Amino acid sequence: MPAAALKPKPLPTQSTAKRPVQLDLPYAPVAKRPLPPGRPREWYVTHNRRLKAMRLAIALLDSGVHMPNQARNETIRDVAELIGVHPPSDTTCHMVRALMRYAR
Repeated sequence: MPAAALKPKPLPTQSTAKRPVQLDLPYAPVAKRPLPPGRPREWYVTHNRRLKAMRLAIALLDSGVHMPNQARNETIRDVAELIGVHPPSDTTCHMVRALMRYAR
């Protein structure tokens, strides 16, 4: 018997289900894991900056800021305060706008 015949059929997703699939609410973030040891310090700084920029970009999109030119440094810092993140640097703000630009 082929291996494909032994696999259980996957659950339907929103796009393949005949009826809407209920989303699990409230959303719980994935458990954090420690970062891999032995990397240069700059790698960890860049990694954490990217994560922060991604969180801020998502929060901006959720708040209705959809264009990078709408996301001034002050706007990004206001959203950071709103979601409980330390105020981002100018470099992180630039990264947030870049994420919003390339996601389009």
